[in-house]
Amino acid sequence: MAANATIHKAVLNIANMDTHYYHEHNVTLAKHPSENELRLMVRVVAFVLNANENLVFCKGISQDDEPDIWEKALDGDIKLWIDLGQPDEKRIKKACGRSDKVIIYTYQDGMASAWFKQMDKVLKRFKNLSVVFLNIDGDIEALAQRSMALQCNMSDGELTLINDDESVTITQSVWKEDR
Repeated sequence: MAANATIHKAVLNIANMDTHYYHEHNVTLAKHPSENELRLMVRVVAFVLNANENLVFCKGISQDDEPDIWEKALDGDIKLWIDLGQPDEKRIKKACGRSDKVIIYTYQDGMASAWFKQMDKVLKRFKNLSVVFLNIDGDIEALAQRSMALQCNMSDGELTLINDDESVTITQSVWKEDR
């Protein structure tokens, strides 16, 4: 955990009708001092979209050689590397070289579109890379609490996060798909 990080605990009750994955995850997230609630919740969304028994949150923003989330095989090989935002070419190259599959989730429309347009040619050379834009409908930052209990329903590609007071819907636009 990062120094001076704020610790968040979440119970994620995931019902993914698309993949038939139904499981409750109790997770701990360290919110880095430079991280805002939006990015914290996008990490939760990325976890839910790829949830399985071996997926874990990493040090992410506070560690250069780890992603935000990863899935490792029993032998230590990285099966899935998940980054958020707009990483630079060096980081993307490192991620694609170290893991079987890489997903970059972008989420701030203006900045993400400009980044993707600038990086388009670079991104095309990585065969194990996907870039996904998250369309967030609702106040996702309102869901960010030190202690969270979220119902996470996925159906027909649409994710809905629900707590006692709020619900937020997230859809995905695939900008680049791995080949």
